[in-house]
Amino acid sequence: MTTEIQLSPEVEARINAAVSARFAELIEAQMKAQAEAKAAPRPEKRRRRLAIVASKGTLDMAYPPLILASAGAALGWEVAIFFTFYGLDVINAKRNKHLQVAPLGNPAMPVPVPNLVGAIPGMTAMATKMMKSWMKKANMPTVEEMISICRQSGVQLIACSTTMGVMSVDKGDILPGLDISGAAAFLDFAAEADVSLFI
Repeated sequence: MTTEIQLSPEVEARINAAVSARFAELIEAQMKAQAEAKAAPRPEKRRRRLAIVASKGTLDMAYPPLILASAGAALGWEVAIFFTFYGLDVINAKRNKHLQVAPLGNPAMPVPVPNLVGAIPGMTAMATKMMKSWMKKANMPTVEEMISICRQSGVQLIACSTTMGVMSVDKGDILPGLDISGAAAFLDFAAEADVSLFI
C-alpha cells in the first residue's frame, strides 16, 4: 500500500525555489570555471631537443653531425653538438679547412679503392679532392659554411675541455664564439634530449 504525501503549497514553493537557486549557482560556477580556463595562459610546449657527440675529424664524418644539427634547428629543436677527441678538428680554426678523407679501409667510397692502392702516398689528397668535388656538384656547403649555418640557427657548438688537453688543443685553436665545457655540462643537456646521437 502506497501512501501519497501531499505538501502544502508554501513548502512546495520553498523547495522549488531552493532547487532553482542551487541549480542557478551550479550553472554560474560552471560558466565561471570555463571562462577562467579559456583566460588562463596555456603552458608553453617544450621544444624538442637533439644532443650529438661528434668524435671523428675526417671530411666525410664532419658532415653528418652538422647536417643533422642544422636540420634539427630548422625544425625548431634545441640542438647541441659536443666535439670530442678527433671531432675537435671540425671546430679547430687551424685544421677545419684541411679535413681529409682516407681511401684506405674505406670501402663505402663511391669509387672503391683497393687497400693496396689506398696506401700509396698522395691517395688521401686525391680522395679528399674527389669528395670536395662531389660535394660541390651536389651544391653542398663546405664544412666552414655548415658551421656558420649551425651557429646562425642557434645550434650550441661545444668543445670538450677534457679532450682538448689530451689532443693538445688550446682555447685559441677553437673557432671564436664557441663554448668550451666538460662532459658533465653536456650530459646535463643530453639528459633531457629527445634524440641522442654518437657520430
